Formats: sequence, structure tokens, C-alpha cells
Amino acid sequence: MAYIEGHARDQALLLPASVEDYVAADSPVRFIDAFVDDLDLGEAGFHRSRPKATGRPGYDPGDMLKLYLYGYLNRVRSSRRLEAEAARNLELIWLLRGLRPDYKTIADFRRDNRSAFKAVFRAFVVLCRKLDLFGRELLAVDGTRLKAVNNPARNFSRDKLARYIAAADERLEGYIAEMDAIDRGEDGHAPGRSGALAAKIARVRERRQAQEAMLHELNASGESQISLTDPDARAMVTGRKTTVGYNAQVAVDAKHKLIVEQHVTNAGTDMGLLAPTAGAAKDALDVEQIDVVADMGYYKGEDIEACEANGITPFVARPRRGSVIANGRFSKDLFRYDAEADAYHCPGGRTLDISYRAVTRGHANIQYSNPAACSDCAIKLNCTSSRWRRINRWENEAVLDRMAARLVARPDILAVRRETVEHPFGSIKQWMNQSAFLMRGLEKVRAEFNLTALAYNLRRAITLIGVPGLIRAVQA
Repeated sequence: MAYIEGHARDQALLLPASVEDYVAADSPVRFIDAFVDDLDLGEAGFHRSRPKATGRPGYDPGDMLKLYLYGYLNRVRSSRRLEAEAARNLELIWLLRGLRPDYKTIADFRRDNRSAFKAVFRAFVVLCRKLDLFGRELLAVDGTRLKAVNNPARNFSRDKLARYIAAADERLEGYIAEMDAIDRGEDGHAPGRSGALAAKIARVRERRQAQEAMLHELNASGESQISLTDPDARAMVTGRKTTVGYNAQVAVDAKHKLIVEQHVTNAGTDMGLLAPTAGAAKDALDVEQIDVVADMGYYKGEDIEACEANGITPFVARPRRGSVIANGRFSKDLFRYDAEADAYHCPGGRTLDISYRAVTRGHANIQYSNPAACSDCAIKLNCTSSRWRRINRWENEAVLDRMAARLVARPDILAVRRETVEHPFGSIKQWMNQSAFLMRGLEKVRAEFNLTALAYNLRRAITLIGVPGLIRAVQA
């Protein structure tokens, strides 16, 4: 039996007369066209949103935005690959009406309009809110580390530079000692060794001077790290390894796992990022009150307090920091606080009263202790490590007590957080293959992630509503 065969390459064919016939009615490219045409690009902040009367005509920013949205939706982010697709991809030929911008024009558009992509992302969030795709009841906030265009070998901290300088000094000392031995005419050194050592000494001294200059620059700037390829990138711990990159924060609505708010920072931890991320998402959803859940990396008293003041009810698991439990001592949870008496009751049944108040770096704390009762306590070896068996309490710790009570009442909410927020991260890193940034600099990286988050939301909305439904919503 013969195989199915194609036609001969030199055979004349009667192709459809219009490119329109090649693009299906439910193709996502049709929604991209309608969505961008409905945007006010001038208000969003795109350059050349109004053509000039004189000079060489440029490309319409709307066409360039359509090209990027199509690229990110289809896992094509490189400007050179987008240039190639514009010439051979029938959907892009339809979308751009045959335009073929070169790769530099494509790359310059993303660079020059980096601050405008956020408005496009928010416009799509408004459209999703119009379609009732957000539950507007529960948000999950989390962050992920994405690689920057900066090799770890080109990232330096103070400790790393100090170690390198010390190692250079040690090598120089050895080389100079060997040179002295050669000058004294001691045996055991090959001919020509002196010249090779001199070259090594010169190279080590040059590197040492560069490292010392970077250390002085760090000390003068007050920064903790310096990156040579991407100055804004920072070394961050991800699991058991360290990645030089950025921290991408998202707030995801629990109903359909759509991203409501996102931004990129170079902060190495998530502490202090809950209130601004959840607050921006609350404003985007236009609600008076909303719940937010996050992992223990966001556990910070001032941040929790700021959430409550802004109409956000936080659910954050309390971390077990320090070596108290590992050393067999009682955790703070076993010390019961009596709000009426403003005192603690320890596991030994003793009462700890206020000892003194202190303010450390603007953080007001209260110390509770009872030295007289603790002196003859039978279980004091399992108590706190402090000599006076003190218990420390933040001045506004009632905020954390209320949150602990909420977590007891809703024990399943932490599992909801995991399945909600890990969906976009898994999709972005695996399906969309975007675990690393292409551009350098915090502002440019933010532009990239705006397009990434928008492409994720667009794919989710197409799955939920379909292309015809989205087009009708735009045209309504």
C-alpha cells in the first residue's frame, strides 16, 4: 500500500485569493487585533501614538504591540524570531497586513515603551472584570525568582569580594616568595619560570585592583551586591541554589487563577511585599474588602497591620524561625497571652509580667518576665534561652493573634493558596518557557513580565470564554 503523498512543488495551485481565508474565526489573533484597536495607546503612554506630519513614516505602535502580544502568546519573545515569523507566519501576515519590521525596530519598540505595557495589562484585567472572570473574594499572593542576563560569576557581594581579595593576596605572597627564591639562585626552578611568574603577578594584581574598586563602590553606594552584566540583578536563594535574577510578585484571583496584579522587584525576600501587592490588586478589582493568603515568607507584623487598615484580611502562616525547637526548647506558641491582664502564662503555670519596653529600629517591643518565679522552676532548662526567661511581644501583636485565630477557623485556606498561585508560575515557567528574562535592567524586565502576565491571562480567558466571546466583549 502506498503512502499519502503531497503535490509536486512546481505544481501551480489555486490558493485562496485572500489571506483572511487562512485565519480561522476562533483564532486568538483575531482577538489580539480587536483588543489593541480598542486601546487608547496615547493614554497608555506609547511613543508615536499619533503620526507626525513630516519626516519618514514610522510603524504604528498598535501594529508593533499586536506583534509582541502574538509572540508572547505563542512562546516567541526574541526580536529576531519575531522578524522571521512576520515574514512566514500566515496569522502574523494577516495581523500586520503584510508589514515586516526588522528585528532592531521590534527590539527598540519594547525598550522605548517599557513603561506603557503595564497599562495594557490593566486594560485586560478590566475586560476580565467586565466578563465576571474574577471571584473578587480571595487573592493568593506569591513570588518567584526568574533568572537575569547575568552569570553568577559576575555578581559580587561584600563577603565574596573580601574572600577574593584575601585569596589574591595569598597567591601574590606565594608568587613573590617563589620569585625571591629564583633571584637567590635556588635549585628546582625551570628556566623561564621568572617571566611566567611576573605575568601571573601582573594578572592577579589587575584583578585584585578591580575587585577592590568594586568593594569601594559597594561601600559608597550602600548596596549589598553589584552585578556587572545587569546592574539591577541580585543574587537570590531559590530552594537549595542561588540564582542571579529578579523577584516576580503576583496576586492571583482564586476563582479562575487569573493574575490581577503583578510587578517585579530585585528584593531578595518577600517580606514587606504583601500589603503593596494585595492593595494594588484590591484597587484593580474595585472592592471594599477582600481576603488574601500568602506563605510564611510574607510574615511581617507591619505588613499584616497595613493590610487590615486597607480593607484586606490577611491569612499568612507563622514561620518557625530560629533554633528554639531544634534545641528542644519551648516555642512561643506555648506561652499563652492574657489580653486582660497584659501578661503571659508559661508552660510551667507561672505568670510573666511586663519587664520593660524597648524600641529597636522603629519596632516597639515589650519584654515579659518573672525572675523570682523562674529561679526555682523545674522545667526552666526547656524554657527560653534568655537568662531572665524573657518573652518578647510586638506592641501591635494583637494583629497577629487575630490572624492566627482566622487560620484556625479556615485551615484549608493555605492549600487553596498553593493550588491557586502555583498555576500561573507553572504555566509561565514550563508551558510558556519563560524562566529567564531577555532584557537587562529593572524597568525593562518589568516590561517583559507585563507581557508575560498578559499572555498568561489571555490564554486563560480564551480557555474560559473563547475568542468570539472575548471579541464581543471588546466590541460591546
